[in-house]
Amino acid sequence: MLNYRYKDGFLNRLFYFCTMTTKRIKKISILAILFFLPVIFLLFLYPSKHNYNTLDVIANNIIEVSAFIDEDGEDVFLENNLTVLGFFGSQPMDKSTVASNLKELIYDKFKGFKRFQILIIIPQGAEAQVKLLKKELLKYDELKYWSFAYGHEQDIQKLYNSLNASNNLEPNLATDHVFIIDKDRNQRGRLDDRTERQVEKQEGAYGLSSYDCIKVAVVKNKMSEDMRILFTEYRQKRKGTFDSTSRRADDIKTEVKIED
Repeated sequence: MLNYRYKDGFLNRLFYFCTMTTKRIKKISILAILFFLPVIFLLFLYPSKHNYNTLDVIANNIIEVSAFIDEDGEDVFLENNLTVLGFFGSQPMDKSTVASNLKELIYDKFKGFKRFQILIIIPQGAEAQVKLLKKELLKYDELKYWSFAYGHEQDIQKLYNSLNASNNLEPNLATDHVFIIDKDRNQRGRLDDRTERQVEKQEGAYGLSSYDCIKVAVVKNKMSEDMRILFTEYRQKRKGTFDSTSRRADDIKTEVKIED
């Protein structure tokens, strides 16, 4: 009987020891995974910054907006600002959908970034409609980094002509498209806007020089992504890690056609 009890006690202790050992191993394994998984993830991400693709330059030397003034009579500038440039024409309320999409999908997302601005060009005489449009937009938030600038019709057309745009302004000097202008007054966009499937099929390259703000998918997916890329570029420049030799268009072998 004593021998039986001894064996039974030994087996219980052995079972308890094995159980506790297994639990410790599981605990250590989980802790190791939780510690090393983020490290491994960062190691995968680290080399990617050396292959960073900047946002392509579509046009250089966009005309400075010195011929325009804002609602307070102050000068506005493209130089040293990251600008989303738009043209709402003499009937800006007609562009309320454009303005709403731009505010919700771009302005609200990037308004905290340094030197970011949305600048909308308006012909003189449309001030009353701009007030109505601002009232509509201000239902949700202030427009600290959003300006409306007024100027003569010929100056508006001259500014627009300095851009790389495949479509003309409407008769009232408006368009649903907006443009990304960097701090050096270069127009940014995509020299190659093909999808991966189009590249695999070796379809001809085409570009994206402006963003149609009526199309939510274009603003949400393409424009938002391109703005993020541009801000990343400037952040890397400040840190001294930017490589200007890397461009999205490096491996485009065919003639590029800029389209919207």
